[in-house]
Amino acid sequence: MKLQNVFFLISFLIFTNHFSQRQFVFFGSYNWEKGSEAVYVYELDTETGKLTKVASSSDVINPGYITVSSDGKYVYAASDAKTPNYGTVSSFAFDADTKTLTLLNQQKTGGENPVYVNVDKSGKWLINATYNQATISVFPILENGKIDPMAQHFKFTEGSGIHPTRQEKAHTHSVVFSPDDKTVLFADLGADKILQYPFDANQKQPLIESQSTFINTKPGSGPRHITFSKDGKLAYSIEELAGMISVYDFSDNKLTEIQRIATHPEKLKEGFESSDVHISPDGKFLYASNRGKENNIAIFKILNDGKLESIGYKKTGGKHPRTFAIDETGKFIIVTNVNSNSATVLRRNPETGMLKRVGKRVTLGHPTCVKIKAY
Repeated sequence: MKLQNVFFLISFLIFTNHFSQRQFVFFGSYNWEKGSEAVYVYELDTETGKLTKVASSSDVINPGYITVSSDGKYVYAASDAKTPNYGTVSSFAFDADTKTLTLLNQQKTGGENPVYVNVDKSGKWLINATYNQATISVFPILENGKIDPMAQHFKFTEGSGIHPTRQEKAHTHSVVFSPDDKTVLFADLGADKILQYPFDANQKQPLIESQSTFINTKPGSGPRHITFSKDGKLAYSIEELAGMISVYDFSDNKLTEIQRIATHPEKLKEGFESSDVHISPDGKFLYASNRGKENNIAIFKILNDGKLESIGYKKTGGKHPRTFAIDETGKFIIVTNVNSNSATVLRRNPETGMLKRVGKRVTLGHPTCVKIKAY
């Protein structure tokens, strides 16, 4: 066989393997209504964008946020959200071959209203943030995917902001690992802060509190979610109350603001409720969801220096788009419309960054969170 034919065959096999991957979509949902499930699993048709339900579970209460382990074997939920005096994290096993979802166990968070949960790349640690009582809890993960009792717990009793009803005290709202897994950032919506903790997965208590720092964000901004550039040199924080995105240089392992840009048109003066933020896999575009009066995805071009240029908006086809996810090929964005009991699939143009709705809206509970994983 000629050498060029060998190269062609290898390239074809790599291409075929990459695009033959199955993609599963995981939804968390408020399930206080009769007949509503807590966690749903759908399979994504990577050609048409169609979602087909394959599994679900009603074994937990109100998962406000979910995440999937890096190997795709386990799903973790910040459950009992919006349940007074209660909060848990839950572990599920997912089998992509049999398409089954099985509850493994739960642990108490030590705080009320868990709103975010994340797992490090090693799969050893789960970190949860609760909102009503601002806490951070760290849990070891066993080899079988179950969650052990917490190894660290931090409660933030000080701090507030200028918003009279939303910032009466601290409200931790997200847990984000840097790409190298050496730093964890926590957005505190109530106190207008971003907390920074060194992280060492090999320690019995991986968050190094003695070296923790924080920065103050703009008064009344309400930082909510954060995403990093792939190289970890930039961080982007979406501010719920101000309807802004702050861009930070992180090249020296320190957050330094370099830009602040609105997620909404200038004519809109209030009711922003900005929520989620993600970067496309190619690193060229950033997307942000706006709830409130807008119910859209704001689209930004990422410039060479990491700053953002607003280039458009796309209605989500539903109300209150709390979270969204971009599939690993960068082809689709899937949005959860909590108040419309629906999820919307948007096809992404990789050249322009623009979005187009495809297929039918999927009806399911009150979807609070979505994650996409290739197998």
